[in-house]
Amino acid sequence: MVKHFDAIDQPHRALWNPDTCPLEFLPWLAWTMGVEAWRSEWPEAIKRALVRNAIQVQRQRGTLKSVRDTVASFGGAISIREWWQTAPKGTPHTFELVFTMTGQDGEQASAAFVQDVMAEVSRVKPLRSHFTFIQGLSAQASIQLACVGRPVAYTRLDMDVG
Repeated sequence: MVKHFDAIDQPHRALWNPDTCPLEFLPWLAWTMGVEAWRSEWPEAIKRALVRNAIQVQRQRGTLKSVRDTVASFGGAISIREWWQTAPKGTPHTFELVFTMTGQDGEQASAAFVQDVMAEVSRVKPLRSHFTFIQGLSAQASIQLACVGRPVAYTRLDMDVG
């Protein structure tokens, strides 16, 4: 009888790991971990990152660290400037968020995707704080260097006239 039970595949460890959980079970794992927003159109990498960071974000909810971690889960870079860091000082309990994010394959993120990120930031930010959203743009370019060489033979002739 024990041999029969050992023959049954038991994928429990894989189901509780966001990196190895099958994609069709990932929404259930996200719900279990406390992920509050879930969209089927999000890329798989973002879904897995949200589940992977869910416990840490829930523990630090209401801090700017949770805001940073949430935006990082979506694959974006963020710059935060609080009211006391501006000159002149801003309205208390406000901050500015500068998002620099791209969508899949390097194209610009869609407006709906940015709205989803802002909604998640609103969920995890300190409740008393309000933020101003500024969307940054990330552009990359490369410089190509080309070099051409040509071999030259040089001979010096010395002659005596006399």
